[in-house]
Amino acid sequence: MNGGPSGFNNAPVTRAFVVASAIFTVFLGIQGRSARLGLSYQDIFQKFHLWRLLASVLAFSSTPELIFGLYLLYYFRVFERQIGSNKYSVFILFSMLSSIFMEIIALALLKDPSAKLTSGPYGLIFASFIPFYFDIPVSTRFRVFGVRFTDKSFIYLAGLQLLLSSWRRSIIPGICGILAGALYRLNVFYIRKAKIPEFIASFFARLSWPSTGPPSAPSRNVLGSMPTYGGRPVERHYPSSAASTIEPPEGSIATLVSMGFDRNSARQALVQARNDVNVATNILLEAQSH
Repeated sequence: MNGGPSGFNNAPVTRAFVVASAIFTVFLGIQGRSARLGLSYQDIFQKFHLWRLLASVLAFSSTPELIFGLYLLYYFRVFERQIGSNKYSVFILFSMLSSIFMEIIALALLKDPSAKLTSGPYGLIFASFIPFYFDIPVSTRFRVFGVRFTDKSFIYLAGLQLLLSSWRRSIIPGICGILAGALYRLNVFYIRKAKIPEFIASFFARLSWPSTGPPSAPSRNVLGSMPTYGGRPVERHYPSSAASTIEPPEGSIATLVSMGFDRNSARQALVQARNDVNVATNILLEAQSH
């Protein structure tokens, strides 16, 4: 399993967030301040350093956390491709604000002046594990020394490493992030229907930072010049969709979307391939090559 095409194709919001997080971490690390960015009881309730609320969600406090954190953020770009940049921006804002609120509550309950939480976008990262668990299907299973693994295991291991990187300092933000993701999943306040103003979302799409990997096909219809299904039969060596009236399973659509394909195109390809994911993948890849 992978996060789709390499680079940040069709994931401008993720690209902006990853770049901003990396820049903040490096800049504050050079100044020797990154280790002091985490939230603490004194900073919030005694010194009222509210500016730390913003700084603590962008910059990681150590290099290992930066490496694992950016890797997970990069992988989870699949969700922006799946739900679109606008709704993914809502997901980012909701998960970060909710997790910060819960972290403040945790500090208030602990009332430990020495307790200091680690910094970084833990809320967003661990909130993303909720849709990762429910919406990304397992495509490969294998054994290593008798232990069963799946293609999702490495993402879970990276998340566990990040969660335990600073023990209690990182466990609390991680748990708060998971709870934030659960609230989004439960559609609290109908948050999954919310959208941010389009001009804000389009701002990230216009950013011209270089992206690694091959250019992506148009997101609206990656099938390109393939004939419409209402017209004459498609002249390809794949099963015809005319004989199939079964709606493609959501899991199969999610598998193709996780590879970076447009949802509508993935559905059409599955219909044409009679819900065979491998054949549908070949159809989409062939269409992209034209």
